[in-house]
Amino acid sequence: MSVLPPSTLGILGGGQLGRMFVTAARTMGYEVIVLDPDEHSPAGSLATEHLNSAFTDTAALDYMIQHCAVITTEFENIPVQSLEYLARSRPVFPSAKSLSVAQNRIKEKTFIKSLGLRTSPFIAIASDDDLAKLDGFEFPAILKTATLGYDGKGQVVCFNASDVKKAFTEIKVACVLEQKIDLEKEVSVVLSRDQHGKTFVFPVAENQHVNGILDVSLVPADISDSLAEKALSVAGQIAQGLDYCGVLAVEFFISTTGELLVNEMAPRPHNSGHFTLDACYSSQFEQQVRMICGLPSGNCQLHTPVAMLNLLGDVWPDSGVPDWNAVLEMDKSFLHLYGKKEARPGRKMGHINFLAENLDQAKNNLIKISNSLHNQKI
Repeated sequence: MSVLPPSTLGILGGGQLGRMFVTAARTMGYEVIVLDPDEHSPAGSLATEHLNSAFTDTAALDYMIQHCAVITTEFENIPVQSLEYLARSRPVFPSAKSLSVAQNRIKEKTFIKSLGLRTSPFIAIASDDDLAKLDGFEFPAILKTATLGYDGKGQVVCFNASDVKKAFTEIKVACVLEQKIDLEKEVSVVLSRDQHGKTFVFPVAENQHVNGILDVSLVPADISDSLAEKALSVAGQIAQGLDYCGVLAVEFFISTTGELLVNEMAPRPHNSGHFTLDACYSSQFEQQVRMICGLPSGNCQLHTPVAMLNLLGDVWPDSGVPDWNAVLEMDKSFLHLYGKKEARPGRKMGHINFLAENLDQAKNNLIKISNSLHNQKI
């Protein structure tokens, strides 16, 4: 049964992803209640109502049950118990099970391997006893915390077993040790899957990271058709394995020998899918609304080549804001700011989509604006 406007949708999490979900939902005629403990929540400022409470606040969860027809999430680190509580009374997409897998790198990689899919070689290190597994493991490698790490946080590069032992002693939480591969490029797939198990895919994005944070996404990705089809297929297998509903992102490594390896997944819209806001007929956020509400899918086709530039707080002047004139006067360039009150280094403040007749032109425009913004900072 479809949930139609003007029904009220609920979302746990009020950052920029929630903000863009709210924008899509309200454009389609829905009301939206955001639950987020940040009083300056970017999503909360645009929502019909902002519940300024903890994700575990039973009274706030009960309020969402009372007023929302269906409930979704903005990011994967929402307490699973809160989703289970909500799901007793209301449809919740994605499921608590999906978030439980995505919240823990050990669970995530074990699940991916259980589907017969390839990842970089890894071992789980949850206690000192697990350090015995290091015999024969190939270095260099990256030690990553099993939970809460994102955008390069909670990661240590290790060149030998001694580095691992030292880092694990300092981190003192369960970790995954991943072998570094000879990397050719990184790509990602953003897909949506409806309540009946039908999957709809956006084109593969090619991603460039700086200090562990996404910097640029290029679409279409410069990879062979066969490799793109394989990435889309693998992402679909992961969604099917989770019995997923909603929007799911899967990030991949491509090795110098052409191997496609699953890096990680995100049970939500994704930074590398922001190009869909302007370069596709239906955005990843509209798709999130459509999937959780039981509506037909939108058109996920790319209509124009696009280069997406992430805007971090690093390009904000010490006082004031960047001069956006160069962006706004550039044809087919679209500025998206997230309404955050304070700019900090490494904090995602917005993004720009550069559309053009071909990807080279889009990249040239991106480089021009990126240089201009960094020069303003000097």
